[in-house]
Amino acid sequence: MIRFMRTAALLAALLPAGIVTSVAADETILFATEAAFPPFNMRADDGSIIGWEIELGMAMCERVNLKCEFVAQEWDGMIPGLLAKKYTAIFGAMQITEQRSKVINFTDKYFRAVSSFLAAEGTEIDFDDKKLGGLAIGTYPGTTQCFLDAHYPDANYRIYKTATDLALDLNAGRIDVMVGQIIQADSAIIREYPEKNYVFIGEAVEYWDTANCFGPGGGIGVRKEDKELLALLNKAIKMVRDDGTYEKLSVKYFGRDIYE
Repeated sequence: MIRFMRTAALLAALLPAGIVTSVAADETILFATEAAFPPFNMRADDGSIIGWEIELGMAMCERVNLKCEFVAQEWDGMIPGLLAKKYTAIFGAMQITEQRSKVINFTDKYFRAVSSFLAAEGTEIDFDDKKLGGLAIGTYPGTTQCFLDAHYPDANYRIYKTATDLALDLNAGRIDVMVGQIIQADSAIIREYPEKNYVFIGEAVEYWDTANCFGPGGGIGVRKEDKELLALLNKAIKMVRDDGTYEKLSVKYFGRDIYE
């Protein structure tokens, strides 16, 4: 009982004034992640979940004395699973958008997501053509799918559930172009397959999207009622930013700080 009271007092002290946490000291926070979006989150050879977000999340939890674990969840079931209380929060490269924010809350951003078209060097893309010249396009469900639906509804594009499946088809020539997050594609595709000479083509799509598909960056998703947890996670994000842990892990996985 004494240990519980001390832990609860510590958590309360970490929160903004006027907020008292209801997160139990012995509660395990379950973060859902896709485990299929390297290097943010992925599977190791032994089946365990690894990646930038896993190291970042565990560092955050250590700072605020929380016990945390990551569990795998397919992307299309992320928000329904959170609402059904299968896990505590979504920590899986999910961008903060107006549509998603209607049903769940997000922490402050913990990375900046900017997306672009990527293809082999020399590939020509006519961005004025609503069919994109008939090229076979690959992308992911969510923000980039929203972008293509809004701007190129007649284009030949396919939605992939995982980054691994998309990369396999791109490398095999089954698709000509992908649309995805620049920082993820740079690490997991351009650097991973240098012999393919992949390059980003055109301006980042956020800069000319008029459909409001994109938000300010990626955030951790929590249920609307979990306001105390939200405040605690925001505090943890700030702590790892301030103590240099965030930059160290970003450089390890991406070669640079990806906050901005």
